[in-house]
Order: sequence, then structure tokens, then C-alpha cells
Amino acid sequence: MKTWLVVLLVFGVNLCFWSLIGAVRGVSELVEHISRRRSRAHHRISTTEIARSGPHHVGVDDVAVLVPAHNEALVIEDTIGTAAALIPAANIFVVSDGSSDDTVALAEACGATVLDIVVPCGKARALKRGIDAFDLKSRFKAVLFLDADTRLDPGYFDAALPQFDDPDVACVAGYATTDWRPGDSTLMRQVLNAHRERVYVTSQLFVKYGQTWKHTDVTPIVPGFASLYRTDILDAIDIDAPGLVIEDFNMTFELRNKHLGHVAFTPEARAYTQDPYRLRDYTRQVRRWSLGFWQTIRRHRLRMTTFSAVLAATIVELVCSSVVIVSTAMASMVMGASDLLGRAADHTPVFSTISKQVHRYYDFRLIAVVFVADYLLTCVVTVIQRRPRYLMLGVLFLPLRLLDSVITLSSIPRAWRVASTGRWKSPQRHGVPKSNAAVSG
Repeated sequence: MKTWLVVLLVFGVNLCFWSLIGAVRGVSELVEHISRRRSRAHHRISTTEIARSGPHHVGVDDVAVLVPAHNEALVIEDTIGTAAALIPAANIFVVSDGSSDDTVALAEACGATVLDIVVPCGKARALKRGIDAFDLKSRFKAVLFLDADTRLDPGYFDAALPQFDDPDVACVAGYATTDWRPGDSTLMRQVLNAHRERVYVTSQLFVKYGQTWKHTDVTPIVPGFASLYRTDILDAIDIDAPGLVIEDFNMTFELRNKHLGHVAFTPEARAYTQDPYRLRDYTRQVRRWSLGFWQTIRRHRLRMTTFSAVLAATIVELVCSSVVIVSTAMASMVMGASDLLGRAADHTPVFSTISKQVHRYYDFRLIAVVFVADYLLTCVVTVIQRRPRYLMLGVLFLPLRLLDSVITLSSIPRAWRVASTGRWKSPQRHGVPKSNAAVSG
């Protein structure tokens, strides 16, 4: 196998391509920003006056926050608290989907309006029922779908709401970042959270930023953890489509295929989410996300559009890179066993045949290249996040990437066999110290 091809598949063609597009976008928007500032200074008109005079302007009073929750007593107060610091508490609504803990009582004590669904129906249907029960479409211009374990950054609305000044923008995708608190966490949690943060940085800064430029607009996912939608397009979106385990991929595909508007994205619209800190919860979450992606592909299928073309390229690379990671791991085990057994391996016909085929395409130099290419991503993210600890934790990321790859490949046939109810089981939560409740992670 060609070394350059392995590096390309591990590092990512899409990552490289969209990083370049993102760099072009960054330069273009910087030039536009400087030009606008000079124009406004010349005419003595402030940015605030222009924004507030626009017919499509959305202010914080025009936004509803809808929080679906299932047994989230440990985190619901902090989620509502950070939102209430930025938006009127009367605009915050919680849908408790079959919670058996104190979620409802705590949400009401925080000043939120609560819909208590006794028989759980799943996140997507809970969102739909909340939209209808609270009459959000007629009362507000936009709705923020906010996960119950997510804390908004103080600058979230300052960054997100101006995106709606463009009438073609239908929704604003939030920027996910992990709730990183290494001082009170185990090694396992640090590894899982750091690995997830690497995924967030590479998928958002390197890929989504380029994909959401106004001249491209092809991102396949508006994450459901903290993203804004115009309420006037919600009737056209089948939020609780049957048979899907998650809703955010489907909502994005609905928006794309029905040409409801553009997806805006700015890294400043940041929110902090609690990622799983136990391997079992991490595996369950990745399996759910992967299955939801393939189920959405099954439901919507590829079409003759630019969006589908980009999506097809993403799918091909996702499958190929997963195969490379898995096959490299298997080759490593075979080669290691062969060296360990020595001559005894030659007297085992089946193993000997497999070993010869593996040695034909792999050697330890190639396996080292896979590790180096993967670790290089960690080094880049370490610099961006300014967290040197990632360099130490990064040596353990490749096994997690192997786990991700196995789940990705195993989820494909399940997506065509399994119809999901959409009901959820939240991962184990941990409370947020009161001193950190309104502080970025």
C-alpha cells in the first residue's frame, strides 16, 4: 500500500480541501469587514444602528430557548442559568421527556416554562411537542434548540443573531466545545474529552467553516446541541421523522433538500457540552450518532445536487479511512503475533498464509506512518487550543479512532435493518461547580 495514500486517508482529503476553502473565506470576510468599517466610519453610522434597522434583525427578545431533557437534574440548573443570563427567563422552555428525577421541579424553580411528558417519546418528538405546546412559531422569530447538558458562552447570541440579518440564512449552527475540566477528572475522562475536542476542532474549524461559507453552503449537519432556527421554516421540516435515532442530521437534510435557506456558522457562537467520561457512554453515543447518520442517508438518499456530491465524497472518505484504520490495526496484531511466535507460526498453515499476505502489503514502517499522521492532528489541535496536555493524551487517541471506525462500519448494515424509536438514555452526568456555571469551559 502506498504510504502517501495511507497518510491522505488518515489525515483526510476533505479536511485538507475544506481547510483551504475556509482560509479563503477567512481572508474574504476580513477584507469585507474592513471595507464595511471604513464605509460606516465615513458615513458616521454605527454597526448597532444598521443591525437594528434591518427588517430581518433578530434580537434576544425574539428568541425562544427550547431544552429537551430526560433525567437531567444534575445539569438542568446550570443550562437554564447560563441561558437566563443572556435572554429573558420567560423565553426559556423545557420539555421533560419522561423524566423520573427532579428535572421538572428544578427547571420550574429556575423560572423556565415546563412541559412534562409522562410517557417518553424521544428527543425529536419532544421538540415537536414543545414547539406546538408553547406556540413558539407565532410568538418568536427564532428558536434555539439547546441540549440539557450544554452551557452557552456569554458571547453566543452576540455572535449568532447578526447572522440572521442575511434574509437567506435559515439557521445558525453553534460551535461545540467540550466542557474541559482536567483538575477534577480521571485519566479516562481526560482522554475521552481531549479526543472529542480534537474531533470538534477538526470537524468545525477545518471542515464546517469552509462548508458554511455563503459561496459553498454544503455542511451536512447543524448540531442539535445549541443551534438556532428561524421559526417560519419549522413547519416545512419533518422534525420527528419516524425510524431515526437522532434528529439533527435529518433536520439538516430536510433544510437542504427543501431549499429552505442557508446555514450560517461562526466559531464565536460557542457552547460548552458535557461529553461522556466513561468508555461505555462514549461508545453508546458514537454508535447512536453513526447510526443516525446512516439512517438519514437511507431516508433521504443522494440526489443530483452539489450538496449530495459533497456528501458522497465525505461518505467515500469516511468508509475508506475507517477501513484503513481497522485493517492497519488488524495487520499490526498479525505481524506482532508472527514475530512473537517465530517459527511456530510457519507450522500453522492458515496463520502462515494470512501472515504472508499481511506482510505483502504492510510493514511496521507503514503502521508507524498511520500513528504519526494521526498524532499530527493532535499537535495542530494542541496549538489551537493551547493545551499542552493533549500531547501526552494524544498517544491514546488512535485506539479511540479505531473504536470510532469499527462503529462507523458496523452501523452501515444496521441502518438498513433497524428502525429506531428515538427514545434516549442520557450518559452519566456530573454536576458543574457553581463557580463555573457561567464561565466558559
